[in-house]
Amino acid sequence: MSSSHAQEQSSSAGFHDPTAAGFTQSFEGRLLFWIAVVFSAFQIATAAHLFDLPSQVQRACHVGFLLLLTFPLVAMQKNPVFKLLGWALAASAVAVAAYQWIEYEPLLLRAGDPSELDIYMGVIALATVFLATWLLMGPALPIICGSFFAYCLFGQYLPAPFDHRGYDFSQVVEHMAYGTEGIYGIPTYVSASYIFLFILFGAFLEKAGMIKLFTDFALGLVGHAKGGAAKVAVVSSAFMGTISGSGVANVVTTGQFTIPLMKRFGYRASFAGGVEATSSMGGQLMPPVMGAVAFIMAETLGVPYSEIVKAAIIPAVLYFFGAFWMVHLEAGKHNLVGMSKKDLPSPWKAVKDQWYLVLPLAALVWLLVGGYTPLFAGTVGLAFTVVLILGASIAIGLPNMVIRILFWMGLGVVCAAFLQFGIWVIAGAILALIAVNALRKGGRETLAACRDSLAEGAKAALPVGVACAVVGIIIGTMTLTGAANTFGQYVVSVGENSLFLSLVLTMLTCLVLGMGIPPIPNYIITSSIAGPALEQLGVPLIVSHMFVFYFGILADLTPPVALACFAAAPIAKERGLTISLQAIKIAAAGFVIPYMAVYTPSLMLQDGGPLAQAWGYIPAVMYIVFKTMLAIALWGAAVIGYLGSPLPMWLRALAMAGSFTLIAALPITDEIGFALSAVFLLLVWRKHRASLGKMQAA
Repeated sequence: MSSSHAQEQSSSAGFHDPTAAGFTQSFEGRLLFWIAVVFSAFQIATAAHLFDLPSQVQRACHVGFLLLLTFPLVAMQKNPVFKLLGWALAASAVAVAAYQWIEYEPLLLRAGDPSELDIYMGVIALATVFLATWLLMGPALPIICGSFFAYCLFGQYLPAPFDHRGYDFSQVVEHMAYGTEGIYGIPTYVSASYIFLFILFGAFLEKAGMIKLFTDFALGLVGHAKGGAAKVAVVSSAFMGTISGSGVANVVTTGQFTIPLMKRFGYRASFAGGVEATSSMGGQLMPPVMGAVAFIMAETLGVPYSEIVKAAIIPAVLYFFGAFWMVHLEAGKHNLVGMSKKDLPSPWKAVKDQWYLVLPLAALVWLLVGGYTPLFAGTVGLAFTVVLILGASIAIGLPNMVIRILFWMGLGVVCAAFLQFGIWVIAGAILALIAVNALRKGGRETLAACRDSLAEGAKAALPVGVACAVVGIIIGTMTLTGAANTFGQYVVSVGENSLFLSLVLTMLTCLVLGMGIPPIPNYIITSSIAGPALEQLGVPLIVSHMFVFYFGILADLTPPVALACFAAAPIAKERGLTISLQAIKIAAAGFVIPYMAVYTPSLMLQDGGPLAQAWGYIPAVMYIVFKTMLAIALWGAAVIGYLGSPLPMWLRALAMAGSFTLIAALPITDEIGFALSAVFLLLVWRKHRASLGKMQAA
């Protein structure tokens, strides 16, 4: 996506992006553009182990690059004084990174006894990270992290049990600005190692035409069905979630197409915006990328990435099933027809013409599920995408189909050889493809597009990377003071009387925090506080973290902030809060699934829970999936008020009662839920037959 196009989308959507000015054609803009390219090249080179740095140094360089780009980009449209200040702050961030690199070994030797210069540089590091976060994301996240930092300094003056023994200023600064506990902690490590690569991976796939493939396939697959316009939004957003890490960005991009389409085919503006917001945020629940949280979760829990994907896959499918069902019922209620089939692309022709775009994504999934690290899988997936783009540019110029097929077969063999000979084989292939493309006019345009993708990928990584750095303050506070124990003990004490109340307390914490901060820092904060407490209450480790993750995502749909809904509001030409109320109804599955998984971990393919012990693992999985789908179906019928024909209020109440009893995990509630469901479906069937009889008699 070009800078100007991104800016146009941002402004048209009304979504505030402090870096929307992008890389202008001025000297300053071109300089920042090339800094972004170098940043991406540095990340790729360290990820592919083309050269290696100590982990501490790599993290410091990553944060240094983030701030070097952030300050001048934010100041781009300001007056000369602000521009000068932006570059001064950028230079100070670079100085901090250089200091960490040059003084790496002396800093290790001085650990616990920092010099005066160490403290000065540490203060600069912390101040620039806080300021960059404020400029990119507003005040909420830096205020939350700042309150934790203040707790380290002044927490000894609080009453018990919230107090701690007290820490010297220099000790707090050293803990937060050096080592791997504060701003260079696990979140920054994951940002520097995995997240950046996957953002670049998505940027290159978009450049290759993956969004068009997703859209064409979704249009052809469901566009002709009843209410097809909204179903296209759900399906295309589910596909987008496989390569994109940002729900709000999905709203701004795919929403430009889907929301007007839904309105044109009769959907209310608020419902259209709610569908897009719900579907786009759900993209962060869809493996393999999962909004980058999956990588942080795997690193935090010390489990293979494939375990996170395994836990996420069924809930993600159920989430989109719920959204799809809601739009189907809404279409039936208002008799909204699908689009004309002759005007739609063929889904299989779209796949036939652009099937090769799926190969890097398939390779990525295969490597992740096969047990390779996300770092390796992301590097190889990105390399395959670059090979695909450069190879396609050359293949177009080959004289006939036979030669093209032989060319692709040869390139495929070379790429497959990486399993035997390592990443250098792919690196060599890319260099050869670059050389060939550089000699051709069309090839030079492709190289320019790849260069632009490097720059845009680096720019897209700024908010995520800076957020990962600043939330390290919270994790650093936990490790320094043990503050997590206080909240954890409270949650556990509540849970001794009622696990359900503990879950509600955790959910509310996630939703309140999510009012001002994105899902990644929200997950990091709440999982570090509430995750251990839920585990003490017997909730499986991955399930407890997925519980927190889900409600961090849903915070962007819930009032009063509802960021995804406000991003959709200007496109839908409707109030953000009105869209938010619709989104909550459509996203009901997202609110239900985490609770059901806690009581029946089989829903996330985890062992444990009384059902699995009584019935066995496979029957328990099949049962809970069926029960969840039935609960979602009943909820949809109750909320929309339609199932084949309009439902009277008493039938809607019966459906809602059936849904709630299926969700509850109390003795005999399942039996009551199935009985109510059977009665509801029987009454609906009889009502439908009676309506048909009247129509035939008339």
